[in-house]
Parts: sequence; C-alpha cells; structure tokens
Amino acid sequence: MSSKLKTWLELYVLLIKTSVRSRMQYRFNFILGSVLAALIQISEFLMIAIVLYKFGAIQGWSIYEIGYLFSVITLSKTLYRTFADEVHHLEKYLVDGELDQILTRPVPVLLAIMPRNFRIMIGEVLQGGFILCWSMNGLWRSGQIDWTSIVFTLFIIVTGAVILFSIGLATATIGFWTTRIEELQTFTEDAARTAGQYPLTIYPKWMSSMLLIVIPVGFVNYIPALYIIRGELGAWVLVAVAAMATICLGVSMRFWRFGITKYQSTGS
Repeated sequence: MSSKLKTWLELYVLLIKTSVRSRMQYRFNFILGSVLAALIQISEFLMIAIVLYKFGAIQGWSIYEIGYLFSVITLSKTLYRTFADEVHHLEKYLVDGELDQILTRPVPVLLAIMPRNFRIMIGEVLQGGFILCWSMNGLWRSGQIDWTSIVFTLFIIVTGAVILFSIGLATATIGFWTTRIEELQTFTEDAARTAGQYPLTIYPKWMSSMLLIVIPVGFVNYIPALYIIRGELGAWVLVAVAAMATICLGVSMRFWRFGITKYQSTGS
C-alpha cells in the first residue's frame, strides 16, 4: 500500500469517527431513525411473503430463495450507504454551493464527502441479517446449500455494495451537468434496486437485460444466487461478479474524475 493511499485511509477513518461523535449528540434521533428504517424494510418483505404464501412461488423461486435475494441486496445497499451515503446526497452540495468549500481543501473531493453524516444503519443490518439467516436456514434444511454458501454470500454482499456504490457514484456525477439528480436517482438506484429484489426472469427480456448491462443490479444478487443457492451455471459466476464489481468501480471513478472537471461553481 502506497504511503499516499495509507494517509487517505487514515484520514477517512478519522473523519468517520468525527462524524459518529457528532451524530451521537442526538442519540434519540439516531435510535428512532434506525427503528423506523427497520420497520420500513420489514414491511416491504412482509408484502412479498404474503404474495408467496398465497401463490407458493414466483417463477419457480421459493419464499426462501426470494428472501435470499431480498436480504443480499438489502445488506449490500446498507454497506454502501453506511460508508458512502453522502454520494447519494450530492445534489445538496451542488445546489447549496457546499461543494465549492470542499474543493478548496487539500483532500480528494470524494474522500471529503463520503464520511460526512456517517451512520451505522443498525435497523437495516438487523433486518437484512435476520431475513438472510432465516432464508439460508430454510435452504440448508432443504439441502440446497452447505457451509461454503455462507462464505460465498458474505463475498457477494461486499461485491454487491461495490456495484451499488458505482451506480450511485455514476448517477451523482451526472449532477455536474444537470445539478438536479433526485429524479434520476429514483430510477437508477431506488427503482432498479427494488426490481433486483425479485428473480430477473419475471421481467420482460428488455428489462432484465437492462438490469444486467445498463444498471447491473442483477450482478448484486440474482446472478450469484443462481450458483450459490441453485447450483446452476458454475463457480466462474463468482469470478464474473468480482470482475463486474471491479469494472463498475473503475468506470464510475473515471467518470467522476471527468465530471468534476466540468463542475461550475454556483457563483459562476
């Protein structure tokens, strides 16, 4: 690890600690927000569970398999938004001119933004973790998975977080030209992630292709799940997922560096 990268990581950790101390000044708001977030997530899955209970399965995917898809993408999103939530809120920096102040600091802009308002999303972690354990327990009892699936699942949660971060960063970068990006984020992040909670086979071919190529949320959970919990395709799927995460991160970072050169100050 280069000394420059080590310095940036140390600075990132320091900024996170500062952000956490600041947020813990309002502990009630922190606890209430975590509880409400967990309730929202649980209600989303309960709606899916009710449908599955009534009809039995979706395109041959059982309730445990759907729970697996749901929990993996939820935990990947939670990991991404825990460590880089402000990327999702870049619009406020562009509109309020806060980005101008950050540009004057001797640190990379992305590094300065990411740790701001850092929060551990306890509600989402507990909810996603509970559904994941419940789903994998059901799959284990049915003989669909073994202990290696646990290791692979932890791996794809991390790669999934990288993919979701990359999608979020690329969307945020468009704001350097448009300033307003909230509606676009609703499509590229929120709607795409919601669609990714289900097997892609339930969608028309054009839509499933879009969720694999244009907005690749399918590589967060669906594609690796075909191998991990269904035994389809082959172990090469995990390599493909890691490669997709690496490509997405590299492309989004290059796009970010290009986009920031096009930024025009609110005073210009």
